[in-house]
Order: sequence, then structure tokens, then C-alpha cells
Amino acid sequence: MRILVLGATGYLGTHVAERLRALPGAGVLVGGRSPAADVRVDLAADRPADLTAALAAVAPDAVVNCAGATGGDAVTLAEVNARGPAVLCAALRDAAPGARLVHLGSAAEYGPTETAVRVTESAATRPAGPYGATKLAGTVAVTASGLDAVVLRVGNPVGPGAPPTGLPGRVAALLADAGDDAEAVLRLGDLSAHRDFVDVRDVARAAQLAVTAGGPLPPVLNIGGGDARPVRELVRTLADAAGFRGRIAEEQTDGSARSAQVSWQCSDITAARDALGWSPSHSLEASVAALWAAARPRARTAEGVPAR
Repeated sequence: MRILVLGATGYLGTHVAERLRALPGAGVLVGGRSPAADVRVDLAADRPADLTAALAAVAPDAVVNCAGATGGDAVTLAEVNARGPAVLCAALRDAAPGARLVHLGSAAEYGPTETAVRVTESAATRPAGPYGATKLAGTVAVTASGLDAVVLRVGNPVGPGAPPTGLPGRVAALLADAGDDAEAVLRLGDLSAHRDFVDVRDVARAAQLAVTAGGPLPPVLNIGGGDARPVRELVRTLADAAGFRGRIAEEQTDGSARSAQVSWQCSDITAARDALGWSPSHSLEASVAALWAAARPRARTAEGVPAR
């Protein structure tokens, strides 16, 4: 089985590619802009004809699209999150119409939801900002493509390798910088929102199951922890794992539009269990411990200090 993974050098893509490489008989190819990529593609800029030619040369049995932008201006987000999936679907229809497409979407596509309610895949989508809106546009492109495709609508990923562009990775970096300083203060924004955290390794397992599942799949499947946890709890758990002795200060900031408008987020993951036999296997505590175990040595050795 030949599997092409796009965005394989990113946070989610790294774990997805690693998981797929462990499949017996699977040949995993990496697609991206890097000179080291097996297939040179740029979903945000390639002409459809060029992308079609690249896919035809590979003839994949499945494509997993982990490429996406979480930051940047609205134009950048649209180029990567909306144009990218649309061009990919058009190229697949011409080059490999029988391939299964697994696309990673985002729970940000739902936008504000009712407190204490787990949202199903049929819930209204009202994204609160450009990120959620562009991810939703990508989902629409995939679900309307006519391909053998499924969108995995991912909650808030956490776990080893979390980048500093997201809150878990940023807090881990701040904790590493603070070290043993009992006078250190972590100055963060409002942490009262509730989020559906899901381990990045569980996301990778869901992608693997979606690639190998027989028969057609539902167009969209929620992939989350299935529980809403206060962001404050995530930060406190991470601080405890780091042995942080300082103080955490929540300060009033402008923050992001989504954080301000979406105080509660929790996905109903029943459909993923029924379609894929998937459910999360890592607790938030285990995810945070793995995040810190990976982040702390990297941060310390980057400064030339051996990890303890």
C-alpha cells in the first residue's frame, strides 16, 4: 500500500507518518516543499496541472493531508487551509480517483457551542475567526469532492512535540526557561475556557485507522478527547510535571477572537468509535507528561546544558 503524507514535517504530520510507517506492507512517501521530500508539492502555490502530474507519478493508494496553517494573516490561512485542500481534491480526481483521502480538519470549524454539550458532526458550523473559517472551507472542498474521502475534525492536540505556536508548547517552553527559579512568574492570558484536548498520538492512530478502514466512511468524524477540560487545568498539570515552584499569573489580554468567543468546546466522538473502532487511549495527564518529557531535554540541551 502506497501512502502519501502531506505536511509530514509538522506537529500532527510527524506523528501520523511515524504511525503509518509501522503498518505492515505500507510504503509511506512524504510530500512537501522540502528538498528532502519524496514528492515535491506545495498545496498553497502549485498549479493544479503540476500537482496532478506529481500525484500521477506516485499513484498513491491513500493520501493523508496534514498540511495546514494555524497562524498568519487571513490570506496565508486561506491559501493553505482552503485553497490547498481544494487543489488537492481536483488533482486527485484526475491523477488517482480511487485513492482514499484522509484530511485533518479542526474543531475550530464549529465555533461557539452550548456549554456542557458535546457537539456532533451534524452541528452547525459558525467559526469564530479566519482560522476556523478557512479550515471549514477546506472541509467543504473535501466533502464535496466526490472522492473516497473523510475529514477528521481534530480537537486541541497535546502531547510530545507540541510547537511553541500553541498554548501547550508555549507553556512548556516558558517552564523550561523558568527552571528551578521559585521567584519565576508565568504571565498568561485568561485560562478559564474549556477545551477538548486529544493526544497527538491518538490523532495519528485515528488517521491510520481511517486509511485502512474498509468501505466508505462518514464524510466527517470528530477526533477529540470526548471531555471538556479547563485550560487552567492543562497549565497547572504541566507546571506540576515540570516541578515549577513559581507563580502562574492570568492577565487580561486582547487574546484571540476564538478564545474570547468560544468558552466551551467538546466533541461527541461516538461516530469515530462506530466507524473506526477508535477512542482516545491517553489521558490528559499522560499527554502532558509526554509533552514535558520531550520538551525539557530539548530546551536544556539547546542551551548546551545536559538534560537531567
